Amino acid sequence: MAARLRRIFQLNGSGADVNAEQDASGAPVEQVSPLGYHVGWYGILFLNVSQMVGTGVFSTPGNILRSLDSVGLSMLYWFIGAIIAAAIAALAVFMEFATLFPHRSGGQVVYLEQAFPKPTFLFATMYAFITVAFSFSASNAVVLARYIYRAAGYSAGEWANKGLALAAYSFLAFLCLMSNKWSLRLMNLISAVKLIILVFIAITGFVVLGGGTHIQDPHANFRNSFDGITNNANDIVSALISINFSYTGYANAFNVVAEIKASLPKISVGNESNNAPLSLLIVSILYILANVAYFAAVPAVEIRESGELAAAMFFEAVFGIKAAKGLPGLIAVSAAGNIMAVIIGHGRMVRECARQGLVPWPHIWASTRPFGTPFAPTLLMWMLTVIVILALPFGDAFNFMVDLRSYPDSVFLFLMVVGLYLIRYRRKKEGLPPAPFRSWHVANILSAAVCLLILIMPWYPPDKNDYSFWYATYCAVGIGLLVGCALYYFAWVKWLPKLRNYSIRTETLISDQDGSVSHRLRKVPNAEVEEWDRTHDETGNRVRVADTETEGGIVETKV
Repeated sequence: MAARLRRIFQLNGSGADVNAEQDASGAPVEQVSPLGYHVGWYGILFLNVSQMVGTGVFSTPGNILRSLDSVGLSMLYWFIGAIIAAAIAALAVFMEFATLFPHRSGGQVVYLEQAFPKPTFLFATMYAFITVAFSFSASNAVVLARYIYRAAGYSAGEWANKGLALAAYSFLAFLCLMSNKWSLRLMNLISAVKLIILVFIAITGFVVLGGGTHIQDPHANFRNSFDGITNNANDIVSALISINFSYTGYANAFNVVAEIKASLPKISVGNESNNAPLSLLIVSILYILANVAYFAAVPAVEIRESGELAAAMFFEAVFGIKAAKGLPGLIAVSAAGNIMAVIIGHGRMVRECARQGLVPWPHIWASTRPFGTPFAPTLLMWMLTVIVILALPFGDAFNFMVDLRSYPDSVFLFLMVVGLYLIRYRRKKEGLPPAPFRSWHVANILSAAVCLLILIMPWYPPDKNDYSFWYATYCAVGIGLLVGCALYYFAWVKWLPKLRNYSIRTETLISDQDGSVSHRLRKVPNAEVEEWDRTHDETGNRVRVADTETEGGIVETKV
């Protein structure tokens, strides 16, 4: 292991000397981020907030209540979600990885790469395929369009929704493409508006509970609130997945770690700025209070059948139909901020996959020209979003594509927990110090257990199938994609090289234009492998070979 570890020295955004070790097979560390250092303490906070607070808290309470058949358990689920489903437990895992690799953006891309260096490229290839193939935000764009039309009081057809969704997403992608600095600033502003909306809903809920409105019995839904709980395992997990969706984004800031000013102190626990946990704490409290407000103002039976309109029904019940017409506009703003946060975070993930050398023409994907932004990854996300919106009709096929991504995500999060223990073991074996922050064993166990629950229980038959096809189709296809990636890996890395008599070697590429650094995988004929290994180090850099005279003769050394 020691021979494969390299120590990275770097000047971070604040100019302080820092260092860390990573496996030599990983993507090279960029000594200076070509994307700049535009993420401050508020950027960390709002990157997470903006992706977490999209439309979930405004639209999913009805679906969760319909799955669980219990107001009390529905409320408890929002607390449980903050603890285990997609939050504190999993966040702790991300934070330990971030303290181990503080100079690499991309989040999960990096952590899986470093946790599973052997077989070389296997897990990185699987993750890269899923990340690139699912680089679309079609559902968020469509939701944004629907709420804009609802705010305007216009009843739009499918193609009108598609057209506005494309226009809105294109505009937001263009902003992210033109400037990192200003796109982050706009996203921060929208995030602040989101928090104000949730605080207003929470305060209004307290007013309702206190009898300050015309609501006749604001405590009705809270009496015997745990009666009638469902005993169907599929429904219980379905509600957990909905909660998981609402908290998705808690780790978005880890996708821009290399762009954070003084990144390590600002992203870890125990230092002066605990912004990653703070963002989760704020959103969790506001989510719970918002649901209290919904159930205080609207009868449970109406919320159960509300579909995606729980927040709209709350505003109508408290302020009247006319006043509630402004809510869709506010939710549309929230959805726009969510899309920007996804473009910013996911674009870095795609770029990091390319820097590993697993995507064709990695130097193009890693380049930040001409605007200092991840141009090619952002363009890819836009193209795939356009294709999905235009090609898929609304309904089962569209929802299926959204659900499909969730299954591999749970697989990768489970692998991250396993990989964390593998890294701890390897570092201890080599006498390396532990991470500055160590995730608690109970958090790791909870994260792994929830992942397994989400992976296993959807196979259990539900009482009612919401799809027109087999209820577990997305699970089977998700597994099929991962198996297909593994077969492709063995064909690409093992079988073809053996058949055609070559070996795969890594070469480091450094751009003279923007300073971006990436790996490229080269097919080196086996007759030339010995010469290649003699003139390159394990990270793919060309080295100078010098002859040194010793008593035993002349020895070649790399310098």
